[in-house]
Amino acid sequence: MNAVGYTRVSTDGQATDGVSLEAQQARIRAWCEANGYVLVNVHVDAGLSGCRADNRPGLQDALTSAARHKAALVVYSLSRLARSTKDAIAISERLAKNGADLVSLSERIDTTTAAGKMVFRMLAVLAEFERDQVAERTKGALAHLRNQGKRISGKIPYGYDLAGDGENLVSNPTEQSGLQLIQRLQAKGLGRRRIAAQLTRRGIPTKSGSSWSPQAVAGILRRATASGPKNNYI
Repeated sequence: MNAVGYTRVSTDGQATDGVSLEAQQARIRAWCEANGYVLVNVHVDAGLSGCRADNRPGLQDALTSAARHKAALVVYSLSRLARSTKDAIAISERLAKNGADLVSLSERIDTTTAAGKMVFRMLAVLAEFERDQVAERTKGALAHLRNQGKRISGKIPYGYDLAGDGENLVSNPTEQSGLQLIQRLQAKGLGRRRIAAQLTRRGIPTKSGSSWSPQAVAGILRRATASGPKNNYI
């Protein structure tokens, strides 16, 4: 029986998961030896996000090799393989179509069995649900900080300056005038290009000192609608 290994870390993967490429490969080799599999090769994606499967050359090579050898694709965990249920299931179906299997060591998934296929699909859904929950909590925390007038990123929102404590935001009167003008002009039905022209004509500066553009105005209007004016970065 043949096996093909696949390992991945994102740019912050080692700090987040504490599982290096070398550690993943060691686990894969140990599993192959313990279960009588011949490890044909190991493919690697270093410093690549797992959000999409089609932009990871190492994964695509691993899938092709597993299909060619009708081997088991062995990964350390589902998080190394895919970050969405759609991609995880698509990968599993591609392998099955070519007579190959999937083994995830952390979750002890083996799609050579019907039970393994069912568990794989369930865990893929649960993994995506957990990531969505984390994203939701992060969004809520940022919204709370924004409402408290706190700095939430390296950029200072248009309309505000950073206070001396390096944490809180204070109103910038000149930029606040710009924000109010943008809102009035939009209410009058002016488009982004005409609003940008008005801002330039009136000498209202952007946060960076560059020229006003329709894209800059659109960014302010979009973020004001979604999050309020404290998130308008220009």
